[in-house]
Amino acid sequence: MARLDDDGQWIVMMGFLVAVSIFFLALVINQATLVGQTTAEGVLEFPKSDIRDFTEEVHTLVDTGDVYNSTINETLRRDIIALEEARKNTIVNYSVQQVDISGKTYNETIYHFNNGVTVYDATVHY
Repeated sequence: MARLDDDGQWIVMMGFLVAVSIFFLALVINQATLVGQTTAEGVLEFPKSDIRDFTEEVHTLVDTGDVYNSTINETLRRDIIALEEARKNTIVNYSVQQVDISGKTYNETIYHFNNGVTVYDATVHY
């Protein structure tokens, strides 16, 4: 009986294992790239600086007391709403009133921000 030489079978099997592992790694790397891209797009689409600019402008109006003068407040409100809509395609609104909480008077400021992708509503007392 002749001796069987099976070295060639090992070479073919190792080549098959390497090919399968390369295919699996390519699939994992491809999925990781897609997940990273969609996460980055979500972060870039969130308008954090726009929301900060809007709330900071309203805080400035509250600090100066302009929101308590009805004629000045309406003029400023229309200006802020028009500027946000024209420059950033954003619908904004705010209201400020004084409330009494536990015997202390606070400014209750209600914000609304909507740019079609992100909706931000907040109520702040200070």
